[in-house]
Formats: sequence, structure tokens, C-alpha cells
Amino acid sequence: MKVALQALALAASLAVLAGCAAPSTPPPAPVNAPASTAPKPRVEPPDTCGLRAVKGLVGQSRSAIPVPVNPQLRRVTCTRCVQAQDYDPRRLNIYYDADTGVIERVACG
Repeated sequence: MKVALQALALAASLAVLAGCAAPSTPPPAPVNAPASTAPKPRVEPPDTCGLRAVKGLVGQSRSAIPVPVNPQLRRVTCTRCVQAQDYDPRRLNIYYDADTGVIERVACG
């Protein structure tokens, strides 16, 4: 009888320990998991107007603007001047300060 009680106690102990064991599969990810904190690579928009070739003009005098190959696809204007609001992704816009003549920015459109 003593052996039977010991065997029963051993079986009960093993059952308790088995319940404490780690699960064999990982738990599912939480539904509201935060987004990855890794920075996303910066994607530059396509250069549809030749912008990269003239970015170095910013800060220079407007007399440094090269003669355009296709004048219909270039607009040179002061930052305060009135201009049409039409958009052409192939057109290069060069903006200069009206008082100083210094190029402030270049953009496609």
C-alpha cells in the first residue's frame, strides 16, 4: 500500500510539473503590435525635369542659370512674381529673390 501511495504521489507531482512546462510553440503575436521602429529608406521622386543637374544653383546669382536646351520646359521667375498655376512634371522651375537676384529654390512642375 505504501508503494502505491508513493507511485500515486509521484504521478501527481509529474502532472503538476508538466503543467508548468513552457509551451512547445511560441504564442501568437499581439494584434495591436507596434509598427517597426526601423527607419524607412528615403525614396527620392523621379527626376522628370532635370532637377538634379541644377540643384547646385541654389544660393548663386540668377546669372548662373544655364541657357535652356528646351525653353518651353523651363520657367525662371522671382519668388514674389505672379505665375500660372499649371503643372507640368517635365518643366523645371527656378525661383530667385526679386531684390537680390539669388536663386532660392528649384523644383519640377
